[in-house]
Amino acid sequence: MLTRLPLHIVEKPWGRTDIPAAFGDFGERRIGEIWFAHPDGDAAPLMIKFLFTSERLSIQVHPDDVRARAAGHARGKDECWLILGAEPDAELGLGLKAPADVAALRAAAQDGSIVDMVDWRPAQAGEFFYNAAGTIHAIGGGLTLVEVQQNADCTYRLFDYGRPRDLHLDDGLAVVDAAPSHGAPHCAIDPAANKRLVDGPHFHLLHLAAPFDRDFVGPTGQSLTLVPLADGCRIGDEPLPFGEVALLEDLSSLEMAPGARALLCWAA
Repeated sequence: MLTRLPLHIVEKPWGRTDIPAAFGDFGERRIGEIWFAHPDGDAAPLMIKFLFTSERLSIQVHPDDVRARAAGHARGKDECWLILGAEPDAELGLGLKAPADVAALRAAAQDGSIVDMVDWRPAQAGEFFYNAAGTIHAIGGGLTLVEVQQNADCTYRLFDYGRPRDLHLDDGLAVVDAAPSHGAPHCAIDPAANKRLVDGPHFHLLHLAAPFDRDFVGPTGQSLTLVPLADGCRIGDEPLPFGEVALLEDLSSLEMAPGARALLCWAA
């Protein structure tokens, strides 16, 4: 049995018009994000998003569980990204090039020089990045990616390239880990390989490719979220194509045709 999750379309000034047809026809609307709404709403532990960027997003930071709850949120926000498409010069900002104290970060956020403090890394299709709470980060332009995150709408913007949106310097700088993040998990994924990407502390995430071994997944004991990355996934008699996301009770009826691949995630 599967439960297909409804799409939530978010237009953004930094979004794009060349959205894959599998998600629908949006004409000339600039789509930045497509979320998949969980039936448990805010109580759901995880959120799945696809992002489509034409320019750099804000430089921002998320709180961890302890600091988020102290601010009245249900949980903090660790997140991770799998790059599905990238223009030649696409980048991700993840962490800082060098350690910095709060005073230096505040001044840099105010004058814009924080852009040069961020560790901008080339981003190519097939690369996977994990972004822990407290890490200063930014998603660059020219990217199509799928994001798996703790289900929290708690983002502190430090710098936004002059866009007319609020910044959150006090809140953001209170939760920043100002050390470099050179050791942040990062790997390239073979689209034909099964690979365990995240194993806690907040969620588990696997890349599945046909043929997959159910023993590779192991026991989960709870609802699973399947995110097809290509056509060819089927739950019993029901196809689950790219562009859809579904909840599964278990993997007993999952079949993957040659060339199919998907992400599978569940809460830790």
